[in-house]
Amino acid sequence: MDKAMLFRTLWEATGQTLYMVGVSVVAAQILGMPLGVLLVISDKGHIAENRLLNKILSVIVNIGRSIPFIILLVAIIPFTRFIIGTYIGTTAAIVPLTVAAIPFVARVVESSLKEVDPGVIEAAQAMGASPWQIVYKVLLPEALPGLVLGFTLTAINLVGYSAMAGTVGGRGLGDLAIRFGYQRFRGDIIFYTVVILVVLVQLIQALGNWLARKLSRR
Repeated sequence: MDKAMLFRTLWEATGQTLYMVGVSVVAAQILGMPLGVLLVISDKGHIAENRLLNKILSVIVNIGRSIPFIILLVAIIPFTRFIIGTYIGTTAAIVPLTVAAIPFVARVVESSLKEVDPGVIEAAQAMGASPWQIVYKVLLPEALPGLVLGFTLTAINLVGYSAMAGTVGGRGLGDLAIRFGYQRFRGDIIFYTVVILVVLVQLIQALGNWLARKLSRR
């Protein structure tokens, strides 16, 4: 592989990684945020207390977080095939990445919402706000900077998880480093992929920090 082809391959692999991570982050936020909100509002003494529901959801989230990603990747192959039609490829890798991120997002949301000042919630209740209005107009806006930082951490974790997506033919930078770098004894390919991954993580973290600061000043 000459240098021109190497850089084209690196560019393509970077695009595949960004595609996998980007779609997975969005899907995980859509599915994980409601779960995190339910964990908070159903807790003892909160606006929609339901201890049974809270315990069930907590157990589900804990189970999801306890399964190593490489095992989850293989374990849900039938589910991935059902959703995508195949378990091989970059798009197919999005399914296990999303499933792995959902419980993490739920805990991030739970942690951020629990940091909201209870006095603000009580004030909203005193004004006759419904539970939905408290969630939409009080909890989420007040916790927004923390949520952004949590979602940033989720994206960074998924960059790491995406490196394992080669197990199901997900391609991307991790797969490139293993197949063309490690297996073919090309140290330069491993070096370039590591550099790109480090840069991606730094950019994601910097963007998340900047956005969180902007939201905190409002």
